[in-house]
Amino acid sequence: MSDDGLAVAEVSSSNHHILHMPSPRDFVRHALPSILESTIVPGLIFYAVLLASGFKGAVVAALAWSYLAAGRRAIRRERMPALLLLGIVLLTARTLISFVTGSAFLYFIQPTAGTAVVAVLFGASALLGRPIIERLAHDFCPLDPEVMARPFVRRFFLRLSVLWSIVLLTNAGFVLWLLFESSLKAFVVERAVVSYVLTGGGIVLSTLWFVRTMRGAGISVRWSLKGMPAVVPVEVAVDGLASAPNGNVGESQAVYWH
Repeated sequence: MSDDGLAVAEVSSSNHHILHMPSPRDFVRHALPSILESTIVPGLIFYAVLLASGFKGAVVAALAWSYLAAGRRAIRRERMPALLLLGIVLLTARTLISFVTGSAFLYFIQPTAGTAVVAVLFGASALLGRPIIERLAHDFCPLDPEVMARPFVRRFFLRLSVLWSIVLLTNAGFVLWLLFESSLKAFVVERAVVSYVLTGGGIVLSTLWFVRTMRGAGISVRWSLKGMPAVVPVEVAVDGLASAPNGNVGESQAVYWH
């Protein structure tokens, strides 16, 4: 890691590269605000109000929180996370339908169906060579567009889209089963547990796969103590590997990633 906060890729005579990534703590610190305001907090508010005043009050409270979170970011002119935008759109539709029909079942079946649809979209986008997951990945670890265009990185996101398609379809299947088998209050908790366990497992697998992909391209991933990268090599050689600024990789030197 350089003094000015840039991540560094070290290049040796064996064409070996080292990508200094932020520590898991930095990843969590970067992604946590988005996850909290779009998923965890509205879920906790929903459950608390559900216990206190019933289903309709819980629906309104969760929706109100999401709009307040979006409004706060708009006033501060902060970037709107994709997760928050997606959550607002889906939650608004769910709320309208639940109030029109008065059905708690329809309120909860919608996100389950939505999860299945997203899973299909992930899989379809991979088949079309335009993985949607690239856009969502920016909320967790911002990467420079030039890095995303590297052939081996593109292949990684294509395969990652298939992985998350499977994870989301599995999630939807379990949640649908719980919806038919559990009471309303139990379902809210059980659905959260299933979703967090499957999502957490998917994140771990994605991270391990990323490290393996980088290693296969001749890049070792090292977890630094601090700093959030926008990782991009100064110049690129065969199949997206970084070369030295002067084009000579035969000498030991460093390439800065900014």
